[in-house]
Amino acid sequence: MSGHSKFANIKHKKEKNDAAKGKIFTIIGREIAVAVKEGGPDPANNFKLAQVIAKAKSNNMPNDTIERGIKKAAGDGNAVNYEHVTYEGYGPNGIAIIVEALTDNKNRTAANVRSAFTKGNGSIGTQGCVSFMFDEKGQIIIDKEECTLSADDLMMIALDAGAEDFSEEEDSYEVLTTPEDFDAVYKALQENKIDMASAEVTMIPQNYVELTDETAIKNLNRTLDMLDEDDDVQAVYHNWDE
Repeated sequence: MSGHSKFANIKHKKEKNDAAKGKIFTIIGREIAVAVKEGGPDPANNFKLAQVIAKAKSNNMPNDTIERGIKKAAGDGNAVNYEHVTYEGYGPNGIAIIVEALTDNKNRTAANVRSAFTKGNGSIGTQGCVSFMFDEKGQIIIDKEECTLSADDLMMIALDAGAEDFSEEEDSYEVLTTPEDFDAVYKALQENKIDMASAEVTMIPQNYVELTDETAIKNLNRTLDMLDEDDDVQAVYHNWDE
């Protein structure tokens, strides 16, 4: 990330999340409901649910809230049916943006996402127009201040569990995995009582783009803020080097 601290970005996201924790829990609750519907309520036999639970715990969602969500989704035959939808497009100066949403009304969501791009001087593209610029990875961030292990010991635990890569930043460690190995690595770190600042399967840009034009930065932030405020939007990925 061009020498920038990954944990600084995580902390920035966390601060935004803390200011809107209700929305974060709602987002994760939808993901739990969809995962249970698709693969059942047992995370040992439902890889997607295990991933969502890891994300929930890294966002400090209480265990009883997670369990209630799973039980409700498993027993509620009248639950709202959400569909996964993904949009790809460009922000100012060609910044690549991927938007993932869960919606019960695709027309509403498409209109809202298109509006967010347009008002930020960007445009929606076709499926696949920017996703080739990203790699899907399991990403775990560990705050150095919260970790009592040495970098070498932490690296060995992660790599032995199946991690692809381990890197050290100024204030954090980053563990990268394939999506398939994310759950095993997450559990190994949990078993060693390692606190994780963030743990999720995400889309990581292969290259980052800097913006220096103030108007472009303002427009991009407008798009990202509008997407962040949309209840249907679950995640937004971009290659802007903030």
